[in-house]
Formats: sequence, structure tokens, C-alpha cells
Amino acid sequence: MAKENIIGRVKEQELLGEYMASSQSEFIAIYGRRRIGKTFLVKQFFDDQFDFYLTGIYDKSKREQLMNFNRQLNKYSGAYYPVVDSWFDAFAQLQHYLERLQGQNRIVVFMDELPWMDTPRSKFLRALELFWNGWASGINNMKFIVCGSATTWMTNKLLGDKGGLHNRVTRPIRLSSFTLAETEKYLISRGFQYDRLQMLDGYMILGGTPYYLSMLRPQYSIAQNVDDLFFADTAPLRDEYDFLFRSLFNDSPKYRRIIELLATKVKGMTKQEIISALKIEDNGNLTVILENLCKCDFLRRYNAVGKKERDIMYQLIDHYCLFYIRYVKNDHSQDSHRWSHMLNDGSHNAWSGYAFEQVCLRHIEQIKRKLGIGGILSNVGSWQVVGAQLDLVIERKDRIINLCEMKYSEKPFSVTKSYLDKMEERRTLFRRATKTTKALHLTMVSPFGIKENAQCKEIQSVVTMDDLYQD
Repeated sequence: MAKENIIGRVKEQELLGEYMASSQSEFIAIYGRRRIGKTFLVKQFFDDQFDFYLTGIYDKSKREQLMNFNRQLNKYSGAYYPVVDSWFDAFAQLQHYLERLQGQNRIVVFMDELPWMDTPRSKFLRALELFWNGWASGINNMKFIVCGSATTWMTNKLLGDKGGLHNRVTRPIRLSSFTLAETEKYLISRGFQYDRLQMLDGYMILGGTPYYLSMLRPQYSIAQNVDDLFFADTAPLRDEYDFLFRSLFNDSPKYRRIIELLATKVKGMTKQEIISALKIEDNGNLTVILENLCKCDFLRRYNAVGKKERDIMYQLIDHYCLFYIRYVKNDHSQDSHRWSHMLNDGSHNAWSGYAFEQVCLRHIEQIKRKLGIGGILSNVGSWQVVGAQLDLVIERKDRIINLCEMKYSEKPFSVTKSYLDKMEERRTLFRRATKTTKALHLTMVSPFGIKENAQCKEIQSVVTMDDLYQD
């Protein structure tokens, strides 16, 4: 059962409940983008009641990590263990302490920010491997939980380990950002009186990252909050960008180059286009970087309808990064109210349209549910030819293809005759290019739907903001 003090995360809480109730030892790895709420979820779920809790320290030496381990071990054990020089000895001490607890109903060990403990030449992972394989995995009431923001370390070194930890993690849990529905519940729980459009505007800048949402102040409008978080003299999210990448990736400048390039190409780029733009060699390193950025939910990897595998597109979808790179990174205006001053200009309107598209792509399941195909197998992609493109195409197994237009508007969107003609033209081009015989449904996704006029009856399906807010 979900705990009332945790917003959302219903599936993850159900999984944790199942794992805690199992009659076997469990090695649970929770991973996801930094600031996504991994630590909060675990601490709240267990009410901070652990038999041992340790968090790694960013950018500290092996010696400092071991000293921190020692302080925590002595605190939880109530005994005195000396500081040791190796992780093998440290885990041996932890085992010695935990052996005293085997008569309990369960033993809960939580090690947070695990990747930060794995300093160069520390042999941390091999010591963890010996601790788990040599003892902990045989203790049926052992519940060993680890978290890490460095998603690539978690997926490549821990979950993807080719040595003694191969397939030893019994329960991986990937934590993603809040949906609009979860964001709404979170903000309401904190006393916000925003309507759904205001929450959507905030989501288009901060995404569903709980830490960023926690920085919003209920007495401020969204525009005032954005000014305070990004443009004020002591704006807390102005310096977040650099630390975000340093804490996640060892070669952070290389990752930032990719991110900042893709921020200039709203529809994304192929791998070959990235190579050409950055003038780099195709030596396999780029493939690793792109895969890591996808795992961390910075990029979306998608294939356009009718395109081959080599034409796969990579698109920047992290809302915070999109906003930061476009409006904050090179801002030298010293205008502490810059966002408020931009609310009605063309740049803001163009950005709102693109950011809304990204919100829609984050809520594909909600769109499919509104279309009545939540349980129907479907392929989701995009389509593009010279002079025409569709950012969301849903190809269904019931012989219908939804050609989706996503438009941000603060009132019902007016489908004019000229706009409908463009939609009809794209539908004709799509049928001609794909040679499909399936029914092609024109579909509008807009916050307040579409305005009733002579053209609206030609639109087969309409998805509104309220539909995107569904659980």
C-alpha cells in the first residue's frame, strides 16, 4: 500500500512492499536522473528506519569515503570499529555487525550514492561483490538497497557487471520524473493554488523533477518563480547545470557538447549529423555517450516512420536543460525579471510551442488512453519529408493511424481553413509516401481543445490538457 506522505511513485512503492515481504534475500538497485527523488522515496518508505545507512560523498577520496563509512558503522552498531584502509575490511566489519541481527524479522541496509564510493583503484565493487556473494545473499531476511544518481555507473558497472555481480541485483527499479498528475498532487500538497495551465507552464520549464519543483514558492506566480530560480542574483538553478553533468559523467564536457548541440535542433539529429556538426571521429565513444544520455532521460531516441535504423534521431527532452541552454547559459542581461519581461514576445511563444510538444511526448500513455487505445498495441514515432513533418504519429493495430498536431494555446485553439488545409496536405503526403491503406485520423492536442467552427468537425480526435493530467 502506498504511503500517504509519498506523492506518486505508486508502482515503485508496491514493488518495494513486495520485495520487503519476500522470503529471500533481496539486492535492490534504484537508479535515475539526479534530483529525481530516489533517496526521498527510500527514506520515506522505511520511515528512516535502517539497520545501516551510508551515503557516498561527491568527489572525495577513498580514505574520506572509508572514514564516513566508519562513522556510520559505529553509530548504527553502538560498538567501536577502527577505521580501515580497504573496502574489503570495511565490508567485513559491516558483516560482523549485521550477523548480530539475524534473529530480526528483516535486516535493512541502505547505501545511497553508491557510485561516489567507487573511487579510482579503490576496488569498491569487488569488495561489494564479496560481501554479497560470500555472505549477504545467503541471509533470507537481508534487504540490501542501493541508489545512485550516476545512472551510467549503475547500469554499466553494477547492473551490467560481467564479473561476480553479474545478475546479482535481484530487483532493479528505474525512477523517472513526475507526470503532470503527480506534479499536480505534489504542488497541491504544498499549498499551491495554481490552475492546471499554470502547473503546465511550470512543468515546461522544470519538468517533473521533484527537487526543482520543491524550490517553487506558492506565494509567487510561475513567472516570478522562474525569475527567482534562474535570473535573480542568487538564483539557485543557475549553477545547477554544471554540477548536474559533473556529478553524473566523468567526461562531462563531452556530454555537454552533445546536449548543447541538440538544444539547437528542436527535432533532433542523427548520429551521423552529430558527428559532422562536431567534427569528431566515429570511434564508438559517441554511441556510448548517446546511450548514457538516453538512460539518464536527457535524450529521446526515436525512429521516424519509414526510416531505417541508421536514421534514428536523438532529441533533447530534458526540460531544465532545454530552458537553461536557451535562456540562461549565455544570458548577460542582468535582468532579474527577465522571464516576466518576456511573457508576450515571439521567443517565449515559440519556446512554449516546443516545450509543450515535449510534455506531450512525455505523456504518450495518457494520449493513447484518451484515444481509447491504452490496451491496443501501437507504434509511436514521427514522420518527415521535405516541406512537411508530423512530430507524433501513432500507428495502431486496429488499422488506424493518428496524425497528431500539438499546439500550445491559452484558449481553445482555432483551426482555421488555411490551417486545416495544411493538415489535409500533410495527410495526403503521408499516405503517398508510406503507401498505407489504413485510416488516417487528424488529431489535435492542445491545452483547451479546439474552438467550435466550420473546420473542427474535420478533426477526428481531440486531446486536452485535462487528458494529459490523468493518472
